[in-house]
Amino acid sequence: MSVLSGTKTKLKISPCDVSNGIATVNGDTPFEALINPEEYTHFSYIEYADNKAQGGAGGEKKYARTKPDRVEFKEMVLDGTGVVPGTSTSVLQQVALLRKVAYKYDGTEHEPPVVEVSWGPMLFKARLESLDVKYTLFKPSGEPLRARITLKFSAFTTNEEVFRSASMESPDLTHLVEVKAGDTLPLLCHRIYKDSSYYLAVAEFNHLHNFRALVPGQLLRFPPLV
Repeated sequence: MSVLSGTKTKLKISPCDVSNGIATVNGDTPFEALINPEEYTHFSYIEYADNKAQGGAGGEKKYARTKPDRVEFKEMVLDGTGVVPGTSTSVLQQVALLRKVAYKYDGTEHEPPVVEVSWGPMLFKARLESLDVKYTLFKPSGEPLRARITLKFSAFTTNEEVFRSASMESPDLTHLVEVKAGDTLPLLCHRIYKDSSYYLAVAEFNHLHNFRALVPGQLLRFPPLV
Protein backbone atom coordinates (compact mmCIF):
# COMPACT_ATOMS: atom_id res chain seq x y z
CA MET A 1 0.00 0.00 0.00
CA SER A 2 1.12 3.56 -0.66
CA VAL A 3 1.34 5.38 2.68
CA LEU A 4 0.14 8.63 1.10
CA SER A 5 -2.55 7.51 -1.33
CA GLY A 6 -3.64 4.14 0.01
CA THR A 7 -3.49 2.67 -3.49
CA LYS A 8 -1.51 -0.42 -4.34
CA THR A 9 1.02 -0.36 -7.15
CA LYS A 10 1.99 -3.77 -8.46
CA LEU A 11 5.45 -4.75 -9.59
CA LYS A 12 5.20 -5.09 -13.36
CA ILE A 13 7.55 -6.67 -15.89
CA SER A 14 6.65 -5.49 -19.40
CA PRO A 15 8.04 -6.81 -22.71
CA CYS A 16 9.85 -4.27 -24.88
CA ASP A 17 10.75 -3.80 -28.52
CA VAL A 18 14.22 -2.47 -29.36
CA SER A 19 14.89 -0.16 -32.29
CA ASN A 20 18.15 1.71 -32.89
CA GLY A 21 19.27 0.85 -29.38
CA ILE A 22 16.13 2.29 -27.74
CA ALA A 23 13.82 -0.04 -25.76
CA THR A 24 10.12 0.81 -25.59
CA VAL A 25 7.27 -1.12 -23.96
CA ASN A 26 5.08 -2.89 -26.51
CA GLY A 27 1.45 -3.94 -26.17
CA ASP A 28 2.05 -7.58 -25.23
CA THR A 29 0.74 -8.92 -21.91
CA PRO A 30 3.03 -7.99 -18.99
CA PHE A 31 3.71 -10.02 -15.87
CA GLU A 32 2.23 -8.46 -12.73
CA ALA A 33 3.01 -9.57 -9.20
CA LEU A 34 -0.14 -10.27 -7.19
CA ILE A 35 1.99 -10.14 -4.03
CA ASN A 36 4.69 -7.46 -4.17
CA PRO A 37 8.21 -8.31 -2.99
CA GLU A 38 9.19 -7.47 0.56
CA GLU A 39 12.49 -6.00 -0.63
CA TYR A 40 14.84 -5.68 -3.56
CA THR A 41 18.51 -4.83 -3.99
CA HIS A 42 19.96 -2.45 -6.57
CA PHE A 43 23.64 -3.10 -7.34
CA SER A 44 26.05 -0.64 -9.01
CA TYR A 45 29.58 -1.62 -10.05
CA ILE A 46 32.81 0.16 -10.89
CA GLU A 47 35.64 -1.99 -12.23
CA TYR A 48 39.29 -1.14 -11.70
CA ALA A 49 42.46 -2.46 -13.33
CA ASP A 50 45.83 -2.89 -11.67
CA ASN A 51 48.27 -0.21 -12.87
CA LYS A 52 51.67 -1.77 -12.24
CA ALA A 53 54.75 -2.82 -14.15
CA GLN A 54 55.34 -6.49 -14.80
CA GLY A 55 56.99 -8.09 -11.79
CA GLY A 56 56.57 -4.97 -9.72
CA ALA A 57 54.69 -4.36 -6.51
CA GLY A 58 51.00 -3.56 -6.57
CA GLY A 59 50.32 0.01 -7.61
CA GLU A 60 47.39 2.36 -7.75
CA LYS A 61 44.24 0.83 -9.19
CA LYS A 62 43.05 2.57 -12.34
CA TYR A 63 39.44 3.07 -13.38
CA ALA A 64 38.49 0.59 -16.11
CA ARG A 65 34.76 0.87 -16.66
CA THR A 66 31.35 1.27 -15.08
CA LYS A 67 29.40 -1.97 -15.46
CA PRO A 68 25.64 -2.11 -16.02
CA ASP A 69 23.53 -1.90 -12.85
CA ARG A 70 21.74 -4.98 -11.55
CA VAL A 71 18.49 -5.42 -9.62
CA GLU A 72 17.60 -8.51 -7.59
CA PHE A 73 14.24 -9.56 -6.17
CA LYS A 74 14.46 -12.38 -3.63
CA GLU A 75 11.73 -14.95 -3.03
CA MET A 76 8.67 -13.15 -4.36
CA VAL A 77 5.55 -15.17 -3.59
CA LEU A 78 3.30 -16.61 -6.30
CA ASP A 79 -0.01 -17.93 -4.99
CA GLY A 80 -2.63 -20.14 -6.62
CA THR A 81 -4.66 -21.09 -3.53
CA GLY A 82 -7.31 -18.44 -4.15
CA VAL A 83 -6.70 -16.62 -0.86
CA VAL A 84 -5.16 -13.62 -2.64
CA PRO A 85 -7.86 -11.30 -4.09
CA GLY A 86 -7.70 -11.13 -7.87
CA THR A 87 -5.98 -14.46 -8.30
CA SER A 88 -7.49 -16.24 -11.28
CA THR A 89 -4.48 -18.07 -12.67
CA SER A 90 -2.57 -21.04 -11.36
CA VAL A 91 1.02 -20.88 -10.17
CA LEU A 92 2.15 -22.74 -13.28
CA GLN A 93 0.36 -20.22 -15.49
CA GLN A 94 2.00 -17.33 -13.63
CA VAL A 95 5.44 -18.88 -14.04
CA ALA A 96 4.76 -19.56 -17.72
CA LEU A 97 3.83 -15.92 -18.33
CA LEU A 98 6.93 -14.70 -16.52
CA ARG A 99 9.13 -16.99 -18.59
CA LYS A 100 7.45 -15.82 -21.80
CA VAL A 101 7.90 -12.14 -20.95
CA ALA A 102 11.42 -12.12 -19.50
CA TYR A 103 13.17 -15.42 -20.13
CA LYS A 104 12.21 -16.87 -23.51
CA TYR A 105 15.00 -16.57 -26.06
CA ASP A 106 14.18 -14.23 -28.95
CA GLY A 107 15.02 -16.09 -32.14
CA THR A 108 14.84 -12.95 -34.29
CA GLU A 109 17.26 -10.94 -32.14
CA HIS A 110 19.34 -13.97 -31.07
CA GLU A 111 19.39 -12.86 -27.45
CA PRO A 112 17.12 -12.78 -24.38
CA PRO A 113 14.28 -10.21 -24.49
CA VAL A 114 14.50 -6.70 -23.09
CA VAL A 115 11.90 -5.81 -20.45
CA GLU A 116 10.88 -2.83 -18.37
CA VAL A 117 10.72 -3.50 -14.63
CA SER A 118 8.48 -0.92 -12.95
CA TRP A 119 7.31 -0.54 -9.38
CA GLY A 120 6.52 2.84 -7.85
CA PRO A 121 9.46 5.14 -8.68
CA MET A 122 11.48 2.26 -10.18
CA LEU A 123 11.74 2.20 -13.96
CA PHE A 124 14.47 -0.20 -15.09
CA LYS A 125 15.10 -1.38 -18.66
CA ALA A 126 16.87 -4.70 -18.36
CA ARG A 127 17.48 -8.29 -19.38
CA LEU A 128 16.91 -11.21 -17.07
CA GLU A 129 20.08 -12.84 -15.72
CA SER A 130 18.48 -15.64 -13.74
CA LEU A 131 15.09 -16.98 -12.67
CA ASP A 132 14.86 -19.38 -9.73
CA VAL A 133 11.51 -20.96 -8.81
CA LYS A 134 11.01 -22.77 -5.49
CA TYR A 135 7.65 -24.61 -5.24
CA THR A 136 6.45 -24.79 -1.63
CA LEU A 137 2.79 -25.97 -1.50
CA PHE A 138 1.01 -28.60 -3.60
CA LYS A 139 -2.36 -30.13 -4.40
CA PRO A 140 -2.74 -33.88 -3.75
CA SER A 141 -2.18 -34.29 -7.51
CA GLY A 142 1.25 -32.68 -7.22
CA GLU A 143 0.29 -29.40 -8.95
CA PRO A 144 1.99 -26.50 -7.14
CA LEU A 145 -0.21 -24.03 -5.28
CA ARG A 146 2.50 -21.66 -4.12
CA ALA A 147 6.01 -20.74 -5.19
CA ARG A 148 8.80 -18.33 -4.34
CA ILE A 149 10.77 -16.80 -7.20
CA THR A 150 14.11 -15.01 -7.23
CA LEU A 151 14.83 -12.71 -10.18
CA LYS A 152 18.09 -11.05 -11.18
CA PHE A 153 18.12 -8.37 -13.89
CA SER A 154 20.99 -6.59 -15.62
CA ALA A 155 20.45 -3.10 -17.03
CA PHE A 156 19.94 -2.93 -20.78
CA THR A 157 22.57 -0.78 -22.46
CA THR A 158 23.92 -0.86 -25.99
CA ASN A 159 27.66 -1.18 -26.55
CA GLU A 160 27.64 2.41 -27.80
CA GLU A 161 26.12 3.64 -24.52
CA VAL A 162 28.65 1.69 -22.47
CA PHE A 163 31.63 3.13 -24.32
CA ARG A 164 30.28 6.68 -24.36
CA SER A 165 29.38 6.73 -20.67
CA ALA A 166 32.85 5.52 -19.67
CA SER A 167 34.61 8.61 -21.16
CA MET A 168 37.65 6.45 -21.81
CA GLU A 169 40.94 8.31 -22.23
CA SER A 170 43.48 5.48 -22.22
CA PRO A 171 44.63 3.30 -25.13
CA ASP A 172 44.56 0.42 -22.63
CA LEU A 173 40.77 0.41 -23.10
CA THR A 174 38.64 -0.06 -26.19
CA HIS A 175 37.54 3.29 -27.62
CA LEU A 176 34.37 3.95 -29.55
CA VAL A 177 34.94 6.92 -31.86
CA GLU A 178 32.47 8.79 -34.03
CA VAL A 179 34.00 9.77 -37.37
CA LYS A 180 34.02 13.50 -38.11
CA ALA A 181 34.35 15.22 -41.47
CA GLY A 182 37.98 15.09 -42.59
CA ASP A 183 38.92 12.15 -40.37
CA THR A 184 41.07 9.37 -41.79
CA LEU A 185 41.92 6.07 -40.17
CA PRO A 186 45.65 6.82 -39.85
CA LEU A 187 44.79 10.19 -38.30
CA LEU A 188 42.45 8.59 -35.76
CA CYS A 189 45.05 5.95 -34.91
CA HIS A 190 47.63 8.66 -34.31
CA ARG A 191 45.16 10.54 -32.10
CA ILE A 192 44.42 7.49 -29.94
CA TYR A 193 47.60 5.39 -30.09
CA LYS A 194 50.14 8.11 -31.01
CA ASP A 195 51.05 5.84 -33.92
CA SER A 196 49.26 5.95 -37.29
CA SER A 197 50.70 2.56 -38.37
CA TYR A 198 47.91 0.70 -36.55
CA TYR A 199 45.33 1.70 -39.20
CA LEU A 200 45.30 -1.68 -41.00
CA ALA A 201 44.73 -3.59 -37.73
CA VAL A 202 41.90 -1.22 -36.79
CA ALA A 203 40.35 -1.59 -40.25
CA GLU A 204 40.37 -5.38 -39.86
CA PHE A 205 38.96 -5.13 -36.32
CA ASN A 206 36.02 -3.07 -37.62
CA HIS A 207 35.54 -5.23 -40.75
CA LEU A 208 36.12 -2.26 -43.05
CA HIS A 209 36.29 -3.19 -46.73
CA ASN A 210 37.62 0.25 -47.69
CA PHE A 211 39.35 2.11 -44.87
CA ARG A 212 39.69 5.22 -47.06
CA ALA A 213 35.90 5.66 -47.36
CA LEU A 214 35.01 6.73 -43.82
CA VAL A 215 31.60 8.36 -43.41
CA PRO A 216 30.90 11.17 -40.90
CA GLY A 217 28.80 9.76 -38.06
CA GLN A 218 30.24 6.26 -38.50
CA LEU A 219 31.24 4.55 -35.24
CA LEU A 220 34.60 2.78 -35.09
CA ARG A 221 36.03 0.67 -32.28
CA PHE A 222 39.69 0.99 -31.40
CA PRO A 223 40.88 -2.07 -29.44
CA PRO A 224 43.36 -1.91 -26.55
CA LEU A 225 47.06 -2.21 -27.24
CA VAL A 226 48.39 -5.61 -26.17
